[in-house]
Amino acid sequence: MADVEIYTTPWCPYCVAAKDLLEERQIAYREIDVSVDPQRRAEVRERSGRHTVPQIFIDGDGIGGYTDLARLDAEGRLAALVRDDG
Repeated sequence: MADVEIYTTPWCPYCVAAKDLLEERQIAYREIDVSVDPQRRAEVRERSGRHTVPQIFIDGDGIGGYTDLARLDAEGRLAALVRDDG
Protein backbone atom coordinates (compact mmCIF):
# COMPACT_ATOMS: atom_id res chain seq x y z
CA MET A 1 0.00 0.00 0.00
CA ALA A 2 1.04 3.55 -0.60
CA ASP A 3 2.04 5.90 2.19
CA VAL A 4 -1.01 8.10 2.73
CA GLU A 5 -0.82 11.14 5.00
CA ILE A 6 -3.69 13.45 5.85
CA TYR A 7 -3.28 16.75 7.66
CA THR A 8 -6.41 17.52 9.69
CA THR A 9 -8.06 19.41 12.52
CA PRO A 10 -10.69 17.88 14.82
CA TRP A 11 -13.40 20.40 13.86
CA CYS A 12 -13.04 20.16 10.08
CA PRO A 13 -16.02 18.38 8.43
CA TYR A 14 -14.04 17.84 5.21
CA CYS A 15 -11.30 16.12 7.22
CA VAL A 16 -13.89 13.72 8.63
CA ALA A 17 -15.29 13.11 5.13
CA ALA A 18 -11.80 12.42 3.73
CA LYS A 19 -10.98 9.98 6.53
CA ASP A 20 -14.36 8.26 6.08
CA LEU A 21 -13.73 7.84 2.34
CA LEU A 22 -10.28 6.38 2.97
CA GLU A 23 -11.63 4.02 5.61
CA GLU A 24 -14.52 2.91 3.35
CA ARG A 25 -11.96 2.03 0.68
CA GLN A 26 -9.80 0.28 3.32
CA ILE A 27 -6.89 2.63 2.65
CA ALA A 28 -4.58 2.97 5.60
CA TYR A 29 -3.45 6.51 6.40
CA ARG A 30 -1.47 8.48 8.93
CA GLU A 31 -3.33 11.44 10.41
CA ILE A 32 -1.42 14.58 11.34
CA ASP A 33 -3.44 16.93 13.56
CA VAL A 34 -2.24 20.47 12.84
CA SER A 35 -4.38 22.02 15.57
CA VAL A 36 -1.97 21.06 18.35
CA ASP A 37 1.40 21.75 16.75
CA PRO A 38 2.42 25.04 15.08
CA GLN A 39 5.33 23.28 13.37
CA ARG A 40 2.91 20.89 11.70
CA ARG A 41 0.81 23.84 10.46
CA ALA A 42 3.93 25.37 8.93
CA GLU A 43 4.89 21.98 7.48
CA VAL A 44 1.58 21.48 5.67
CA ARG A 45 1.68 25.04 4.29
CA GLU A 46 5.20 24.45 3.00
CA ARG A 47 4.38 21.06 1.49
CA SER A 48 1.05 22.00 -0.09
CA GLY A 49 1.20 25.75 -0.55
CA ARG A 50 -2.24 25.89 1.05
CA HIS A 51 -3.56 27.04 4.42
CA THR A 52 -6.58 24.74 4.46
CA VAL A 53 -7.21 21.21 5.67
CA PRO A 54 -7.46 18.48 4.89
CA GLN A 55 -4.35 18.20 2.80
CA ILE A 56 -3.69 14.70 1.54
CA PHE A 57 -0.43 13.23 0.32
CA ILE A 58 0.09 9.88 -1.37
CA ASP A 59 3.70 8.71 -1.42
CA GLY A 60 4.77 12.29 -0.74
CA ASP A 61 2.79 13.81 -3.60
CA GLY A 62 0.09 16.29 -2.63
CA ILE A 63 -3.27 15.46 -4.14
CA GLY A 64 -5.16 18.32 -2.48
CA GLY A 65 -8.14 18.22 -0.17
CA TYR A 66 -11.34 16.26 0.19
CA THR A 67 -12.86 17.36 -3.12
CA ASP A 68 -9.73 16.24 -4.95
CA LEU A 69 -9.72 12.90 -3.12
CA ALA A 70 -13.42 12.32 -3.91
CA ARG A 71 -12.85 13.19 -7.58
CA LEU A 72 -9.95 10.72 -7.83
CA ASP A 73 -12.17 8.06 -6.26
CA ALA A 74 -15.12 8.80 -8.57
CA GLU A 75 -12.84 8.63 -11.60
CA GLY A 76 -11.44 5.28 -10.44
CA ARG A 77 -7.92 6.68 -10.14
CA LEU A 78 -7.57 6.54 -6.35
CA ALA A 79 -7.25 2.74 -6.26
CA ALA A 80 -4.42 2.88 -8.79
CA LEU A 81 -2.57 5.49 -6.74
CA VAL A 82 -2.65 3.45 -3.53
CA ARG A 83 -2.35 -0.13 -4.74
CA ASP A 84 0.67 -2.23 -3.88
CA ASP A 85 2.39 -3.39 -7.06
CA GLY A 86 5.31 -4.89 -5.18
